[in-house]
Amino acid sequence: MAFESGPKLTPGEMVKQVLQITAGWRFDAVSIGYPGVVRGGQPAEEPYNLGRGWVGFDFRAAFQRPVRILNDAAMQALGGYQGGKMLFLGLGTGLGSALIVDGVIVAMELGHLHYSKRRNYEDYVGQQGRKRLGDAKWHAMVAAVVRGLRKALLPDYVVLGGGNVKKLKRLPPQTRRGDNSNAFVGGFRLWQHSRSWKGRHESTR
Repeated sequence: MAFESGPKLTPGEMVKQVLQITAGWRFDAVSIGYPGVVRGGQPAEEPYNLGRGWVGFDFRAAFQRPVRILNDAAMQALGGYQGGKMLFLGLGTGLGSALIVDGVIVAMELGHLHYSKRRNYEDYVGQQGRKRLGDAKWHAMVAAVVRGLRKALLPDYVVLGGGNVKKLKRLPPQTRRGDNSNAFVGGFRLWQHSRSWKGRHESTR
């Protein structure tokens, strides 16, 4: 089940829509993958592609359930984590990124780093970059970005997720294909492994 989001979606409307499509469900807790900066388990900045009002919103009161919030890229990364040191890169509208080291989650903003004088990483490997470059050049750029970040961050493996990962016919070396459904797994892991994960994640995006 799903509903459309967009630049006018407020947190109150999101809660309303979620409660409508889950009417009759029994649930004890809520995990939220937030498309923005999260600190201390709460949105710290308003999201770029949604409406306003997310910072300071009382999600626990709105859902009347315990709530845990994690950056959306970090949530998907957590769902695809298989131990060790993992770098996650989400190829979507922009470039989501997270690093997990021995269970400690660090969400990052690698997409905002400058790749050239005028453009940053997500300008090349995000959705607009794919449209501007074309699939063949975009594919080569993704491989180059993965290669550079692997040399800089030294992960044991890289997971590529996000909606555009399906556009990659071949993956760069030492790279695994993720899936958006991993975000659901990550949402469950926030609660199922509470002793392991609680207090061990920091989300700057």
